[in-house]
Amino acid sequence: MAKEPLITRSELRKRRELEQQAAEARQQAAQQQQQQVRKTAAKEYQREEKQIKKFYRKESKKNQPITKTRSGEKAKSRERNHFLNKAIVIVFILLVIVMAFVFLV
Repeated sequence: MAKEPLITRSELRKRRELEQQAAEARQQAAQQQQQQVRKTAAKEYQREEKQIKKFYRKESKKNQPITKTRSGEKAKSRERNHFLNKAIVIVFILLVIVMAFVFLV
C-alpha cells in the first residue's frame, strides 16, 4: 500500500489563502479600531480646547481695562438730558400750536 499524503498541495494552498485573508481581515479591523480611537481622542481634545478657550475668554472679559470715568459719564448724561429737554419743549410747543389751531379755527 502506498501512503497518500494527508493533505494535498491544493488544500495547503487553500488553507494558506484562508489564513492570509483572516490575517488581512484582522489587520483591517485593528486599523479601523485605531482610527476610531484616534477620532474619539481628537474629539475629546477639541472639546477640552474649547472649554479652555471659553474659560480664558470669560477671564479676559472680566479683566478688561477701565475706559469709562465718572466725569465722562456725567457729561454724556448731561448732553442727553439737554437734548431730551429740548425735544420735550419742542413737542409741547407744537402741541400748543395744534390745540390752538383746532379750537380757534
